[in-house]
Amino acid sequence: MTKTWFVTGSSRGLGRSFVEAALSRGDRVAATARDTGTLDELVSTYGDAVLPLALDVTDRAAVLESVRRAAEHFGSLDVVVNNAGYAQVGAIEELSEQELRDQLETNLFGAVWVIQAALPYLREQGSGHIIQMSSAAGLIALPLGGAYHASKWPLEALNESLAQEVAEFGIKVTVVEPGGFATRSGKNPNPLDNGHMATPNPVYDGLRARLAELTGKQPAGDPAAAARALLKIVDSDNPPLRVMFGQGFYPLLQQVYADRLKTWADWQDLSAEAHGDLERAAGGAPA
Repeated sequence: MTKTWFVTGSSRGLGRSFVEAALSRGDRVAATARDTGTLDELVSTYGDAVLPLALDVTDRAAVLESVRRAAEHFGSLDVVVNNAGYAQVGAIEELSEQELRDQLETNLFGAVWVIQAALPYLREQGSGHIIQMSSAAGLIALPLGGAYHASKWPLEALNESLAQEVAEFGIKVTVVEPGGFATRSGKNPNPLDNGHMATPNPVYDGLRARLAELTGKQPAGDPAAAARALLKIVDSDNPPLRVMFGQGFYPLLQQVYADRLKTWADWQDLSAEAHGDLERAAGGAPA
């Protein structure tokens, strides 16, 4: 069955691959980008099946209007892909207030505006699937990524709440957590060369070198393969709430979650003490 998509951040990278995969199988796509000129090739190839929309997701009014135009143009919305975003890099000490605010405005608030704009249409039709692009960075934290992590971790929680809120309306939610993908020149992008670097403090130069080394060791995923995988998710009758794209970070994630559980277990006595449980068990004063 033909599906209608609304995809943010369609100009390049994974977003572009998602749009191309949907169009190539006969679906219809409202593709958004800050510069619709980057979508001209899609329009030339797929004609009326693609609706190019200029959009900066930080502009809530513009988001509402773009979603309205897409829904009215195609008559329905089946898949809403929150893909627009970028990674601000810098140690916490290095970040300016504006850099941190800009990161949250795009990655977090921009996603919220899209969800809020789409939900009335999805509720009315009693169906729909919201795809939230998160990241392995939404599950773990590495040095120099504090701003990016601070924008991705909330998306994990927000969409987990959302999934429970909208299930009764027939709406599905999936959070996709990619590792590194070859979205630029066929290589895994270097986070230190993405155009969003805080003014460096030399005391963190060693961390920058180690981060570049770690990123370079991660296998670069194929965006086209990711797009094919996403098609399977949106076609599934029972899609996952969360799914990882790529396995490069999986061993690290396993270790991080094992360490968290062990730390909580090791400090259970103190946890009980902080709650007043030990005092009550001993007949002492209530907490």
